[in-house]
Amino acid sequence: MLYAIMAEDAPNSLERRLAVRPQHLPRVQKLVDEGRLLCGGAFPAIDNMDPGPAGFTGSLIVAEFPSLQEAEAWIKADPFYTEGVYAKVVVKPYRKALP
Repeated sequence: MLYAIMAEDAPNSLERRLAVRPQHLPRVQKLVDEGRLLCGGAFPAIDNMDPGPAGFTGSLIVAEFPSLQEAEAWIKADPFYTEGVYAKVVVKPYRKALP
């Protein structure tokens, strides 16, 4: 089943996000390589693809996992979570309707 992983960044976490990103991306790439990632990306803090020092407010990943518990375990093992980039994470089952 698909799960939406919605994360909210901690205040002033841009430096941590940038420092930890090289450890985060291979985990997401593994989902891509396994054909399990529907979409993923960050929420810019301003209306710009490159928010610069304004940074990001969080992230969204929609991916396939065997269960809700495994989706939760996956994000809790992610460097953005373990290193304090994320202040809050919500994982919910997701049913794609369109396109």
